[in-house]
This record gives sequence, structure tokens and C-alpha cells, in this order.
Amino acid sequence: MQVKADLHVHTVYSADSVITPKELVFYARKSGLTAVAVTDHNQVEGAWKIAKETDFLIIPGTEVSSLRGHIVGLNVQEAIPRDLSAEETVDRIHQAGGIAIACHPFALFKGGSLGKHVTGKFDAVEVINASSFPFRRSVKKATQIAESFKLARVAGTDAHYGPVIGRAYTLINAESNVEDVVKAIGKGQCEAFGKAISFSMRIENQGRFFKKYL
Repeated sequence: MQVKADLHVHTVYSADSVITPKELVFYARKSGLTAVAVTDHNQVEGAWKIAKETDFLIIPGTEVSSLRGHIVGLNVQEAIPRDLSAEETVDRIHQAGGIAIACHPFALFKGGSLGKHVTGKFDAVEVINASSFPFRRSVKKATQIAESFKLARVAGTDAHYGPVIGRAYTLINAESNVEDVVKAIGKGQCEAFGKAISFSMRIENQGRFFKKYL
């Protein structure tokens, strides 16, 4: 069985996202996904709450702000402290029962790119991040570092605005449950696909964000 998942999505539980739980599931289904990882910044409560309120497969996660860049933890049971070293952050994610993904490691103009601080301790590299710029360069360099450490390659949109969900996705050879999905990613039984978010979508996303706070 294959699971089609966007492994990097933010909701209203992140201050910089406008995606409500209802919109999350609506756009995930509309784009043909069978799962989505909720990876709000430095917390997991929202992800677990959403997972309990829908029959759509939600992979609870978090995007942790380490001292060297942002790291996605999937299937973690508790929040991971921010502002630790990258290596200690990965260790904490593993101790919490999750897997650690180096997200958008070579994106420019995006805070929290790990760059060369990715190590073999990670479980996977987000080789395709639909929000990364410049897109092709980001994909190329992220793929190279994943190959150098023989790490699994995954994809996500880094969505903060509903309609972009699913523009990047990961096909995972797993049963449709969180434990199997996470285990399969850790074994590299997955493949990354996707394309960049369009310029018009970026503009509309910013408009929704400003409207949220105005």
C-alpha cells in the first residue's frame, strides 16, 4: 500500500499560518493526498488535537527551531525545546519517539535553513520544499546532501495557506497509520515529488497573512 503525504504543513496553531483544521483536511483531500503532517512551530498540541478530531490521517509533528536551523520531528509525543544544537535537537526527537527531518536545508531568504549542518544523525532530508527559493537550486543541493549521508528523501510544501497543500508530496510504501508511515520513512521506503509554489500563490498567501493580523 502507498500513502501520499504532504509532510510539512502549518496550521493556525502557528502564528504565521492561516490554515484552519477544516481547511487542512479539505485541501489535502482535494489535492489527492491520503495523509498530511501537521508541523507547527515548536509545539505539538495543535497537531494532536487535529488528529483526534478527524478520520483523515494526520501525522503529528513539529518544526523545531534549533540553533543551526529548522528541524521537523514527526510522530513526537511532546514539544521539543528550541534553541538547542542541531545534534541535540535530533537526539531529543528520537527520545520522544519520532524521526528527524532536515527541512529546506538550502533555501535562500527563508530563516532556519540548516545548510551544511545536516549530518548522518538525521533520518531524512526534505529534498523538495515547494516554498523554497530558488527552487531548483534548493532541490539539487538538498538531494546531494541526502545522497552523501544515504538518508531518505521526502517532500512537503511548507504550506501556510490552504490551496498550496499537496504541491509537494511524498509517496510512502506503508500501511495507512502513523507508525507504519514513520517506520517506512526511516527505512527510506519513500519517494519525493513536487513543484514550486507559483508567484501568484505566494502573493495571495502574504495577503491572507496580513489580513489575519489586520
